[in-house]
Amino acid sequence: MSSIDTLTSSQAPTNAQGLDATTHANIHDKLARALGIKTAQVNAFVKLYDEGATVPFIARYRKEKTQDLDDAQLRALEKSLNYERDMATRRLKIVELLSTQGNLTDELQARIDNATSKLELEDIYLPYRPRRRSPAAKARAAGLDNAAQAVLTQEVTPTEALAGYQTPTSITDDSGNDIEVDFSDLDKQLAGVQAIIVDEWTQALDLLDNLRNGFAKTASIVSAVASDEKREVGEKFKDYFEHSEGLARLPNHRLLAMLRGRQENVLGLKIEGEDAPFIDKIVKHFDIDTKAPDARREFLTEAASSLWKDKWRPHIEHRLLTEKRLTAESDAIDVFANNLQHLLMSAPAGRKVILGVDPGIRHGVKMAIIDAQGHVMLNDADQPVIATVYPFAPDNKMAEAKTVIDKLLSTYHVDLVAIGNGTASRETDAMVKEILAANDKLQAKAVIVNESGASVYSASELASDELANMDVSVRGAVSIARRLQDPLSELVKVDPKAIGVGQYQHDVNQTQLADSLDKVTQDSVNAVGVDVNTASPAILAHIAGLNRNVAQQIVTYRKEHGAFASREALKDVPRLGVKTFEQAAGFLRVYDGSNPLDATGVHPESYALVDSLVALSGKGLAEILGNDGVLNTIDTATLAANDDNISVKAIIEELAKPARDPRPEFKTANFRDDVNSIKDLTEGMTLEGVVTNVTAFGCFVDVGVHQDGLVHISQMANDFVADPMNRVKPGDIISVRVIAIDEKRGRIGFSMKPEVAKPTRTANKPAAASNGSNDSNASSDDKSSRPRSTRPDANKRPSAPRGKRPDRSGDNKSDKGNAGATTNTRSSTPKAAKSEAPIKMGTLGALLKEAGVSKGKK
Repeated sequence: MSSIDTLTSSQAPTNAQGLDATTHANIHDKLARALGIKTAQVNAFVKLYDEGATVPFIARYRKEKTQDLDDAQLRALEKSLNYERDMATRRLKIVELLSTQGNLTDELQARIDNATSKLELEDIYLPYRPRRRSPAAKARAAGLDNAAQAVLTQEVTPTEALAGYQTPTSITDDSGNDIEVDFSDLDKQLAGVQAIIVDEWTQALDLLDNLRNGFAKTASIVSAVASDEKREVGEKFKDYFEHSEGLARLPNHRLLAMLRGRQENVLGLKIEGEDAPFIDKIVKHFDIDTKAPDARREFLTEAASSLWKDKWRPHIEHRLLTEKRLTAESDAIDVFANNLQHLLMSAPAGRKVILGVDPGIRHGVKMAIIDAQGHVMLNDADQPVIATVYPFAPDNKMAEAKTVIDKLLSTYHVDLVAIGNGTASRETDAMVKEILAANDKLQAKAVIVNESGASVYSASELASDELANMDVSVRGAVSIARRLQDPLSELVKVDPKAIGVGQYQHDVNQTQLADSLDKVTQDSVNAVGVDVNTASPAILAHIAGLNRNVAQQIVTYRKEHGAFASREALKDVPRLGVKTFEQAAGFLRVYDGSNPLDATGVHPESYALVDSLVALSGKGLAEILGNDGVLNTIDTATLAANDDNISVKAIIEELAKPARDPRPEFKTANFRDDVNSIKDLTEGMTLEGVVTNVTAFGCFVDVGVHQDGLVHISQMANDFVADPMNRVKPGDIISVRVIAIDEKRGRIGFSMKPEVAKPTRTANKPAAASNGSNDSNASSDDKSSRPRSTRPDANKRPSAPRGKRPDRSGDNKSDKGNAGATTNTRSSTPKAAKSEAPIKMGTLGALLKEAGVSKGKK
């Protein structure tokens, strides 16, 4: 039994230098096989990538070269390429070190060549890593190596092997430095001999592999509350206060929850597993049972035990847990990235006048109006159109609030009212709907908007620059309005970790997380494109080829010289060179400029080709833009050979639907007017809601009660659901049924399954009371037919995560969100519960237990 050390990971920088052509070719072949593509496609991508081309640019404008690899394939290829290059560089270094030491053998070279991970590479090198102050190194420096070899190869007792040994007057390491060590008595000499033997045995890497695989199948991870004082403050981790689970089957999210509990000093973790079978394997491998005399055999058996308990078991535990943690982190990062992508690509309301509303109680309801371009509207006195009203307690100025809002809606012809989903959102929504219902002239529609991270933006440097003359408290209302108008343009201004769509985001490698989220944002922004004359520096920085500095230069230049009349004018922006223009130009739109093509996704490098198409059509450019009927009649046979970057077909498709927005059509969920808080919910109620977050164990749904509910993966469909992301995405509007309410703990259980009618019980069945049962509606036949689980604890099932949304760092609720998510508990069963009949799998009670939510009392 051994405690688990704190685990950390780092991401080594990519380094393609120092690798020969053969190594590069081998990497490319390996990637092609792993990703199911051609080596020629890998070669084409690598050439472009190493020349500085970005993935969005390659995906859009170099399709011919990569034979139509899409952005998802290219991102996977980019990630794998960097990893394999790092691996190859480390392989070379390890081979060099082993060669210098004189330890490189054909067997070691083969193991190094076949290693599939960085962890495996380091395991191979570990026994040969210089350790000048290790017990074995000190013993060798003291001249005990001859005695150790004698014990290993001759039929002598350890004491006999040490006969004639003289302790050196001074002991130095291989660098000539003095070592402070004492081998003056026999016990210390025997310990030194044993240390040398153990150190030599550590080079038996095949045996280590065998033991690690065996231990991995049987080991368990055990968590316990660190102390009684932590029970109350660590209540969110209570599902892990007494918990044990097989390490091999431990789900990723549970491991991350445990690691977070340990990080917060609430939980203690350890690995439990057997020792004797593995020590026996070591004894058998080194043929220790046949050694004579008895003292020698006993001494070597002790060395085998020391090798396992002191060396290999701690190392194996660390590696197994590290591998599990890295897999869990990678999975969590992928979940976050997928959620973020769908949130960024959610449908925009478009160019409409919107009243942004940031609800509140004590500090009032903050409001601001933006115009169709996303700018804060100005009144006749050139002041921003903003207001704060106090309709709720303690002020209760409802009539005054309604008058102010009605005037704003009427005066500025508001199309939509964007209401943040925070505190008092449903009350504010009800108030706005009353105003709209009372005034037939108003055409606005109220929409609830996810406001996660709006407060983070309000206090940011970017907000201070964009809304310099507005109070921080009102900036949130502007952000909420803009999120409805164009989610992508507004959400890029907020740290993705503050948006609330991640799972254990604070528990993963932050460098890898940031890199993954940045790539998702870049792909999303470039898929849509941006108006260079209205875009903020925040969104411009994600355009292919641009960075924050160049993005700021574009905005500064725009302010000083006015709107860009063409893409060509971008070349006048300082620091925007030829290569940057090549990468970025196709994703930057110039509307109402001098060249209509500047408003499309056609790259300037293909303008000449478009001119040829126009000439072949016999019509003007304006006549063929958006006219696929004309475009499909053009004979392009003479043009195809002139373009080796992007096909003529792709250009025609872009001309047919210029600047097509890949995002879905805008629509909103209809929250029930009579359901405003968790108190209004009843089991069996069917509601429409919006998916706010998707995790490995289900999805969270907002139905307008200030508390997202969980649809556990077991409640998503009647058939097997391998991955919730395959069924729903953030922003999806779905219908759910309430199956559990825990008002005290703020938990709601939903189901997406169709409700199944309960079978009618027959009247002639014997009453349960006749056999002593307290359940008057259940027969003895029913009870006897219920299968009893053969598992020691049949209701160990994941529980619903606490908190409104996992990891909402914007409001400091993130640690409450995921801590207790989906666990198995190993708790003692209360005596009162032991008499309960076993729950039949498939019943509502069993499903609730599987989702980890207690059935609320009616």
